[in-house]
Amino acid sequence: MRKMLLRRTAAGKALVVGALLALAVPGIAYANTVGVTVKTPGATMGPGSAFSEISTNAACSSGLISGGGINQAIGTGTSSNGNKINGTSPSPDGSTEYTGSTGVVGTDVTYWLGIGGSGGAVNASFSSTPYAMCFTSNLINRTQVVMNKIAGPTTSGTVGLVTATCPANTRLIGGGARITPASVGSLKPIAGFPTFNDSAHGFGQKAAADGETNPDSWSAVGWNGGGGNSNNTTYAYAICSGNGINVSGATVKVRHSEVSGPTAATSGQTVTVGCDGGDGKLVSGGAAISGGNVTTTNFTGPGSVGDHLNGSYPSNSGGTPVGDGTTTAAYWTAFTHTGGGSSPNTYSDAWALCADDGV
Repeated sequence: MRKMLLRRTAAGKALVVGALLALAVPGIAYANTVGVTVKTPGATMGPGSAFSEISTNAACSSGLISGGGINQAIGTGTSSNGNKINGTSPSPDGSTEYTGSTGVVGTDVTYWLGIGGSGGAVNASFSSTPYAMCFTSNLINRTQVVMNKIAGPTTSGTVGLVTATCPANTRLIGGGARITPASVGSLKPIAGFPTFNDSAHGFGQKAAADGETNPDSWSAVGWNGGGGNSNNTTYAYAICSGNGINVSGATVKVRHSEVSGPTAATSGQTVTVGCDGGDGKLVSGGAAISGGNVTTTNFTGPGSVGDHLNGSYPSNSGGTPVGDGTTTAAYWTAFTHTGGGSSPNTYSDAWALCADDGV
């Protein structure tokens, strides 16, 4: 009996010592309290006229946006080339846009805009569906939006790349892209992706690669098909954790995938990438139609000036958009499309940001 009591006492002491050691060792992540609920109101039809746009929004009734997306219905035939994303970006109230002075432009934002534009052709199938990624965390309970912008692109077949960088000692958890004006129907954002403000990534010119952790910036790329320049502007938005939060134990991991195409005229391509079990929760994502090798070379445009994005959204593993109220989304899909001409040496890219707050 005494031996059994001694064994139990020793075992109890070992458990206590183990617990004390665990508490004494800094940096141990006990759990991940990040949660994300996807909110989407469904599709808004339009635009119904050439060289115009519609603005839709998704709102978080609880939580703060960590990012968001958009998916478009485009119809069939050559008129399907006319629908394009003009913006996927944060908003303080569901209609106001951050297009003024650069820097930190908003805090604790709860709305996400999906802005659909048209070129020279429209059809009755055109619509845009916005998605808000509604983020909660026991650690990151405040967020801020950083905006940067660049004039252009002004000439046909050129990119206008701009990078927004999070303040020091914060974490990037998402981002967005926007172009103006809608009246230039050939102008569109063809990429929005996580990156780093360092020389290894060309200070935003190269995207974050698969498996990299804690990017600090978001780049947006505008593309001009040659329809003119009326004060063309490209905007990048970085969604960052709030100031004064110790994020040293939090990790944001990048997942990236690139596939060939689309290359034929009036055709589309999708690419999907997801967060593995140990990566953390999907909090946002990005998309691009590009000249390829976006993580190893400075960003180059795709093979045709008519190429554009039609989707960047949370999805299942097969690329189908998730529904309103989904709390288990783990994948992000990019939907890309050519215009009326062939597009050789063109690639499609998707990024997923996966967060573990280490709490």
